[in-house]
Amino acid sequence: MTTGELKKMDRSHVVYSWKAQRSVDPIIMDRAEGIYQWDTDGNKYIDFCSGLLNINIGHSNKHVLDAMKKQMDKITYVGTMFGSEPKARLAKMISEVTPGDLDYTFFTNGGAESIENAIKAVRLLTGRHKIYSMWRSYHGATAGAITLTGDPRRWAGEPGIPGVVKFFGPYPYHDIFESDSEEECSRKSLEMLKTQIMLDGPHTIAAIFIEPIIGTNGIIIPTREYVQGIRQLCDENGILLVADETMGGWGRSGKWFSINHFDVVPDIMTTAKGLTSGYVQLGAMIWNKKLWDHFYDHPFVGGLTYGGHALACATGIANIEVYREENLIENSAVNGEYLNKKLLELKEKHPSVGDVRCKGLWACIELTSDKKTHAPLAGFNDSIQNVSGALTKRLAELGLTLFAKWDFIFIAPPLIITQDQIDEAIEKIDDALNITDAKI
Repeated sequence: MTTGELKKMDRSHVVYSWKAQRSVDPIIMDRAEGIYQWDTDGNKYIDFCSGLLNINIGHSNKHVLDAMKKQMDKITYVGTMFGSEPKARLAKMISEVTPGDLDYTFFTNGGAESIENAIKAVRLLTGRHKIYSMWRSYHGATAGAITLTGDPRRWAGEPGIPGVVKFFGPYPYHDIFESDSEEECSRKSLEMLKTQIMLDGPHTIAAIFIEPIIGTNGIIIPTREYVQGIRQLCDENGILLVADETMGGWGRSGKWFSINHFDVVPDIMTTAKGLTSGYVQLGAMIWNKKLWDHFYDHPFVGGLTYGGHALACATGIANIEVYREENLIENSAVNGEYLNKKLLELKEKHPSVGDVRCKGLWACIELTSDKKTHAPLAGFNDSIQNVSGALTKRLAELGLTLFAKWDFIFIAPPLIITQDQIDEAIEKIDDALNITDAKI
């Protein structure tokens, strides 16, 4: 079938997310290997965003594909009332890499479902109703997860579920406190949260949900003291801490999980994406001993037909084996430093690059119309103009795909990427930034 025939079929029947369908004109991808994808016309692209920040081990990994084929020949699905070898083995392997006593896994189909079940768990355990989450966060598109989200994607789902309260986290590049340093910005943000909790009634708050490193709202990296301060506020007030590691987990930030950068152990961790690197859908809600002990004697009221899917769990096992055997966590940390260096060079060269933030192989270029004042170029929710459309189109012409929105260009290549491949990709971004420079 030709590309034209496929596009006609696609545009006649497929509904795409987050967009008016009239504006959709997708590249039809045909195959992928390593960090590369090819479309149906044979054009080659560097996948510089790991699919949708999930293909952490790269495309078409033979070890994972072989493990999947082997499991398919044995059994693909087991009802959730039964156990299976892949489910038991994967839960054990997860416990070996998660921090602290996060040893107990409830399997889901993705990150949003993990958040939904975490909302249930914290309310059931504490008997409290309120959930705190950050502005500029993203937790998923289902009813509860989108209510916790702190960006415009939430608006279409409002009024959402009751009991969700937002708070401001630190954002040094656009600091509302006009602080002299990142540390001062974090300290003032923490003091504001402490005051908000006091006024709202700490005895009414079940949990605080955080992305330890903010993902699709700018790769905003807090200080160690800030995250530890949230943990302390939770401990002082009987509030549970939930870390959303859907994007930040599985080596993306240069450690197994982004929360590891802050020496903090949450009560619950939610994850997905890099757990199977997108080869099959799978998510997880992971409890500490406190939650396990409670639900040992009390029913956890939650269930999913495909929870702990045997094929998905076998895929997760093989993924963790790849992370370990190919030293991908370490590769993310080392090559992340190299990526950061290359991005800083772009910042010096291009007047439209206001800030770069990078942790492991997870980075963001933030655009500006004025380096001195940090004034936006596109603006929040493209309130000034849309620049990401022309930028991503140019990058695709150059043979690179990534995710961009508003003033943000997101970079998250597969963890197998080499420094030479980073150089190749950065050259293409360097070229495309001439478009944003011309808009100043």
